[in-house]
Amino acid sequence: MTDEPASPPCYAAGCDDAYMGYAGREEIVAALNELLEAERAGARVALKAAKEGPEPAYSELMRDVRGDEARWCAMLSRQLKRLETAPSRRTGAFYGKAMAIAEPWERLAFLNRGQSWVVRKLEALTPRVRDEGLHRDLRAMLESHRVNIERAGALLDGRDGR
Repeated sequence: MTDEPASPPCYAAGCDDAYMGYAGREEIVAALNELLEAERAGARVALKAAKEGPEPAYSELMRDVRGDEARWCAMLSRQLKRLETAPSRRTGAFYGKAMAIAEPWERLAFLNRGQSWVVRKLEALTPRVRDEGLHRDLRAMLESHRVNIERAGALLDGRDGR
């Protein structure tokens, strides 16, 4: 027997996130800014749609979606600042595309596809985020978008059944 350890100590906890298979800082910052721009666009679309809603259930859903989108804009901005990065001030191109759709129900369907895009982005990103607080926030954002997609889908399906 010797006084030497059986194996050297593990220094994995001190390794760079990218080395460990997680998203690196630059990738996270880019993804958060892309999501922020998309959420800002979604909030603006939902705000306008709530005012022009063809029926109360539509307007109520749009007010709820707008509130969620604004909440996620604030969270993403807060996380970017925590990462010592200035949050993007741009609005995603989604806004212009959505506003070019005049028919409210078609715009809702388009908004729902945009919400699905955010879900796909979050599903790809969250397993690669090592930071527990950011991971928790992104998971909450993901679940919120899933709920909104389901609600919008039910409203659209009810309309199709008329």
